[in-house]
Amino acid sequence: MDIGMKNKTNVDELSLFGGSPTFEERTLHVGQPNIGRRERLFERINDMLDRRWLSNNGPLVQELEKKIAHFLGVKHCLLICNATIALEIAVRALELRGEVIVPSFTFIASAHALQWQGITPVFCDVDPKTHNIDPVKIEELITPRTTGILGVHAWGRACDVDNLNAIAQKFKLKLLFDAAHAFGSTYQGKMIGGFGDAEVFSFHATKFFNTFEGGAITTNNDHLAEKISGMRNFGFAGLDRVIQLGTNGKMSEVSAAMGLTSLESIDEFINTNLGNYLTYASELEGIPGVRLIVYEANEKNNYQYVVIEVDEKAAGISRDSIVNILHAENILARRYFFPGCHQMEPYRSNFPNARLLLFETEKLTQKVMQLPTGTALGTPEIGYVCELIRFIVKNNAEIQKRLNSQ
Repeated sequence: MDIGMKNKTNVDELSLFGGSPTFEERTLHVGQPNIGRRERLFERINDMLDRRWLSNNGPLVQELEKKIAHFLGVKHCLLICNATIALEIAVRALELRGEVIVPSFTFIASAHALQWQGITPVFCDVDPKTHNIDPVKIEELITPRTTGILGVHAWGRACDVDNLNAIAQKFKLKLLFDAAHAFGSTYQGKMIGGFGDAEVFSFHATKFFNTFEGGAITTNNDHLAEKISGMRNFGFAGLDRVIQLGTNGKMSEVSAAMGLTSLESIDEFINTNLGNYLTYASELEGIPGVRLIVYEANEKNNYQYVVIEVDEKAAGISRDSIVNILHAENILARRYFFPGCHQMEPYRSNFPNARLLLFETEKLTQKVMQLPTGTALGTPEIGYVCELIRFIVKNNAEIQKRLNSQ
């Protein structure tokens, strides 16, 4: 048989050194949506239809904003149609311009939200232990054109907020956080959402807490909140009075209905994620060259990401080869954040030498992969995924030989 090439093989067919248990044929995805109680969602949608109020700051949006603000312990939550638009609105509301320092080890939207508005993203390296922007590397990147820092809470693990805040104050820079991964996570015991000048969350369908599609900007700054509220509605202040440049960033009522329903099940989602993470930790233990990222025990986390680093030398096989074999077995693991924003366009062309300052980022993009989790998975599926990874690493020499012969 052709290892890593078939679409519907099982572990027994892959085995070269004795059989392994098979598993039902199904596709295991990264980011399969969590669904709360459907009857509550349908009740809310029916009420929405009866009201015939589908958008434009409806009662469901207002209710969800209040509940999220309370959950996060912040003064203001402003719901937006998606997190990318939320980032763009927050960037404009903070009057960022010139250059903004941002990690390259992030989803491309973090950089695009800046570049889209004519701001140059200046890519900073990350701490290899946390995968977050490294404060030690920031000051050397600050120029007279620098107006802000955009930190990213990767995997829901908080940035070094205190040191970033100290740098921002020292150089009079704005501090914005991309908290797309971090809903329900804490920093020093305090919920992420109220740090810096503002924070931006993603409620996309792939996030553990979703509103079908959506995002939010949270802040404790009254003036900034008022400004953002107008900007997401074309710049209106009242019925027919436009006072600033704006866009259409409003969240719909049906998305808010999903958000309210998801919020009612958030503890269940997090507990499931935690259970899955602990199962992965147990099942992956002892596999050479495979390291599961660790979440701090004294902080809350949503555990929505099960991320491993693959040391090719110790494992005897590359991360990419493992991903390809998993894909052939209908396990859609993902490389993250491959290949790094600085290796994507237009940044690859604009900054061809950026990699020289991104040593740790370059290494991580070759090692990191994300495994399936969420309420759609259980212990048997996770056991199957881990058994296959263990098999691949154990038999790496023979597998590499066959892959190289393809």
